[in-house]
Amino acid sequence: MTREELNAICAGMPGAEVSDPWGGGHDAWKVGGKMFACIGTKTPGIAVKTDSVETAQMLIDAGIGTRAPYFHRSWLLIPWDTAPDEVRHRIETSYRLIRDKLPRRVRAALTDPT
Repeated sequence: MTREELNAICAGMPGAEVSDPWGGGHDAWKVGGKMFACIGTKTPGIAVKTDSVETAQMLIDAGIGTRAPYFHRSWLLIPWDTAPDEVRHRIETSYRLIRDKLPRRVRAALTDPT
């Protein structure tokens, strides 16, 4: 997948906003001010959150991704050449994990994801 395709998936999430908090061209996707995905400037992939360190390690062992540099161990770096359905699933899962932890009033302002 391309950076543009990854950004399009992230942009489709309700309430998703992109920023470049570190400068230099990073695409940090957030919902309610909390990051759910990040596309770096040099590494060809997208970092997404998993529900636990164990899940991230299982996905690494299965060859789905690698450890996301500079992130907590529960984050996974999905390479751009991963199957599009898998990438979309991982982005949506990361989004839901972050969204579900937002305060109720913030979640209520968002439409349900499709």
